Amino acid sequence: MPMMFGFADHRRQLLESEARRFGSEAPPYGAMAAWIVGELAHGRVGPETELVIVLIQETDEPFQRRGEFWETHLRPRVGTRYIVYTPGEVDEFEGDDPLLHEAMTSGEVILG
Repeated sequence: MPMMFGFADHRRQLLESEARRFGSEAPPYGAMAAWIVGELAHGRVGPETELVIVLIQETDEPFQRRGEFWETHLRPRVGTRYIVYTPGEVDEFEGDDPLLHEAMTSGEVILG
């Protein structure tokens, strides 16, 4: 497969643009705080890199279904995963959940 120079920069720009859009459009839907985690947050962007957003939202939905809300309401333009915690779960799991810990200690803040 031929190598495409500049693709990583282009992909990074798409992901960062989607993150900015999330930060501006998410608050009316109940997002209280949000961070970018994963490859983008660590500066490693490749052709399959997704935007991974950890966010806090008050919700009664089961954990595994919470991301669907954001998919249907914001309709992301690039591959995006939403990992949603409630404020109570943040208090309960902050020290024990590796992804939540990453978000709160080294994630890139996009909201809150």
